[in-house]
Amino acid sequence: MAMTSRERVQTVLDHGIPDRVPVILGVSNATGLKIHPYRSLKKILGVKSEDKYIYDWPELGTALPDEAIMQRLHSDVRGILDRFPLEIYVRNQNRPPHTPFIDDWGGGQVEIGPDNWFPSIAPIPNATTKDELKNYSWPNMDDPYRVAHVRAQAQKLNEENQFAVMATPWLMFPFERAFEMQGMDKFMINLGRRPDFAQELLNKNNQLCMQLMDHFLDECGDFIDIIKIGDDLGTQNNLMISPRMYKKMLKPLHAEMITMIKQKTKAKVFFHTDGDVFDLIEDFIEIGVDILNPVQTSAGKMSNLEELKKHYDKRIVFCGAIDTQNILPYGTPDQVRQEVKRVINILGKGGGYMVAPVHTVMNDVPGLNVLAMVDAVEEYGIYPLNTG
Repeated sequence: MAMTSRERVQTVLDHGIPDRVPVILGVSNATGLKIHPYRSLKKILGVKSEDKYIYDWPELGTALPDEAIMQRLHSDVRGILDRFPLEIYVRNQNRPPHTPFIDDWGGGQVEIGPDNWFPSIAPIPNATTKDELKNYSWPNMDDPYRVAHVRAQAQKLNEENQFAVMATPWLMFPFERAFEMQGMDKFMINLGRRPDFAQELLNKNNQLCMQLMDHFLDECGDFIDIIKIGDDLGTQNNLMISPRMYKKMLKPLHAEMITMIKQKTKAKVFFHTDGDVFDLIEDFIEIGVDILNPVQTSAGKMSNLEELKKHYDKRIVFCGAIDTQNILPYGTPDQVRQEVKRVINILGKGGGYMVAPVHTVMNDVPGLNVLAMVDAVEEYGIYPLNTG
């Protein structure tokens, strides 16, 4: 008997076997669609609707798909997102055209082409002392506008009981946020030369993220199935910092956040981290991560899906693994279908896997390949799997 989308996702999160592999697409900046492939999909499908963006943030460039597109993508989840403070929207909507977008933390994105903005303005690149952090004008996480809408949205989805509800407050967690505040090069130097300062910045970032998360979950924690957090920790072939440094400086902060989340909601913790993070998966499991995303199959040991399944089956759910570096942008629709089949037959064996692209579907991906990806799930992701 066919399951509802919510039942399907919940079954996988409980390490059971659903009727088919779930699809997570279109609900966050980690599992979304940039505006160009979204427009391509609308053109292919004959959908005429206004372009909208997640977080009401055009400069981020990630579409907020309308329901017709979400249905066609077979997406089993629907998203709940927070907002910037109202003054941030007002200020940016009234700024001169083509000038940088500055967010509530003071970081900024610069226009580098049509519908294309790059985060390249760091507000405290030269800070090296705790006093400079103390005197900085940090964002107000208690602004009620950020979360005033989320309870009604989450409660409605929960009562309809058709789709899994995935909440994604826009936080950029301590490590990534430090890059925004200082620039990657400056912060990495501080990690090595001024570890006390670097730790103070990480701690401050985490404190503010937890403050907003607390408000967010007070509003909707009772109604959601998945809560997304994360920190990009990997490169193409390795980690950005050593496992020892992770355990000392970042793992306690991630653990603190997850502990607080699990005290306030029964939702499963979805942890997004790009690159080759194979050597940290045990740490993630230890601190309570339930879902690992995006399983970047083009990055180092993360490409060994058989090893991932062997070591971590029934201990963590994998979400992602459909390559956005080569297959989705440059493959044919048939090559996309065959890659989806390959990944499902490895990670989906016995459950424990949800299909998603490796990070957001970028602007170089044809709409036909997006459709090939989701339609392949209907063809190859029905249980019992045909692994031939």
